[in-house]
Amino acid sequence: MVDNALVLFSGGQDSATSLAWALDRFDAVETIGFDYGQRHRVELECRQNFLSHLRASFEPWAEKLGEDHPINLSTLGEISDTSLTREKEFEYLKNGLPSSFVPGRNLIFFTYAAAVAYRRGIKHLVGGMCEADYSGYPDCRDDALKSLQVSLTLGMGTRFVIDTPLMWIDKAETWKMADDLGGRKLVDLIVEDTHSCYRGDRQRRKAWGYGCGMCPACDLRQRGWDKYQARRNATN
Repeated sequence: MVDNALVLFSGGQDSATSLAWALDRFDAVETIGFDYGQRHRVELECRQNFLSHLRASFEPWAEKLGEDHPINLSTLGEISDTSLTREKEFEYLKNGLPSSFVPGRNLIFFTYAAAVAYRRGIKHLVGGMCEADYSGYPDCRDDALKSLQVSLTLGMGTRFVIDTPLMWIDKAETWKMADDLGGRKLVDLIVEDTHSCYRGDRQRRKAWGYGCGMCPACDLRQRGWDKYQARRNATN
């Protein structure tokens, strides 16, 4: 029996690393991505470039990598008044959550992914969520996703497993995981062809990739890169 997975692949660093993890682990892997009216819509173009270059550069993985499922969820952006879906400042709100939090986003993503997986006979749903080093989104937490796994399994009458390989590691360890999985070639591909900047800036190139260098996503990615490089240099 084929052990297969469907990866939530946004086009960012975390989901790209999770995709590599899934390709290293499962017999067959498909991807799913969502257009939800995000400000950084450039990630949708980046995800296609990444998939194309991944197929061309990693032959064993290319044989496992199957269909991509782009999903239009623009209505989510229409009902979300957030700095990720509107031209608003990135700040912390009175409830303690960042203004970039899109309520229900990951819950909806996994529900749609489960519907696609149900149709295609896929058991494992893989996401790049992380509770150890993240922006504070409640739907990235381990408890929320374990609860959702139970609900999806019960609600659809089939067994689903939500895998989150990055849940308990920081961004430096995420870079290290990519290095361990695909070497410098994969790290370079993530630097060049993934996108995490909330402002969608592809004009400014940093050592860790493209971005404004000021938004919360860029800050996390840069700090992780710097720590990863420091640890790497210390062992060389």
